Order: sequence, then C-alpha cells, then structure tokens
Amino acid sequence: MTPDSVVELLRHALLATFWIGAPILAIGFIAGVLISLVQIVTSIQDTGFSAIPRLVVFTLGLLLLMPWMIERMTAYTTALLGDLGRYAR
Repeated sequence: MTPDSVVELLRHALLATFWIGAPILAIGFIAGVLISLVQIVTSIQDTGFSAIPRLVVFTLGLLLLMPWMIERMTAYTTALLGDLGRYAR
C-alpha cells in the first residue's frame, strides 16, 4: 500500500464521516440558536429550558435521519470492502 493510497483512504473516510454527521450538527446548531433567541426574548435563563428542547430536537433529527445515515455507512463500507484487494497489495 503506497502512501498515496493511504491518504486517499483516509480522505474518503473523513469525507464520509463529515457528510454523515453534518446534518445532525446543523440541526443542533439551528436548534441552539433558536432556543437562545427565545431565551433572550423571554429573559428565561433556566438551563433546563435550553437542554431539554435541544435533546428532543437531536433525538427527532437522529430518528428521522437514521435510515439515510445507515444507507450512507453501508454504501461506504461496501465500497471499501469491495476494493479490499487493492488495499492489500
């Protein structure tokens, strides 16, 4: 295995990780900003008020995106194992 193929393999792994995790992170970021705006407007500074809605939003986002995430991970793993002979040299 050449250093170029190792770099390519790591690049593909990091890109797959990024594209699988990006939607959940975006959902969390948007929820955090919206909840912070609501806290600023209403002057509520309770930590439970910010933690519980974020947890609910993360859970709903994860449940909705889980089939897509599993499909992407399966496609990546299938492609990786399909080219295993190329990496074994």
